[in-house]
Amino acid sequence: MPRAKFQTLTEQMFYILLCLSREKCGIDIMEKIPALTGGRVRVGPGTLYNLLEQFAEAGLIRQTRAEGRRRSYILTPAGRDALQEEYGRLCRQAEDYRRFVQKEDAP
Repeated sequence: MPRAKFQTLTEQMFYILLCLSREKCGIDIMEKIPALTGGRVRVGPGTLYNLLEQFAEAGLIRQTRAEGRRRSYILTPAGRDALQEEYGRLCRQAEDYRRFVQKEDAP
């Protein structure tokens, strides 16, 4: 059975949605992600605009305004839910890691 689209998010997807907790345009997102991650994660324009289109089609974000070629977006309630679900999944993974390492290190 194929995995549902956006059931799990890549790092880039996660950070794009996180940035869109507040209204932002594409260039703002491309600048914010490296600032948030200390340069560890970057998103190029091709990836960003492709994902923005996919997120909009899936109802995770909505366009808030357009000024020439500059478009701004924000999360929808479904987008907030997807972001929260991914955060919970990542926290559970980190907890599994912590328990496993703690058990392995136990005498």
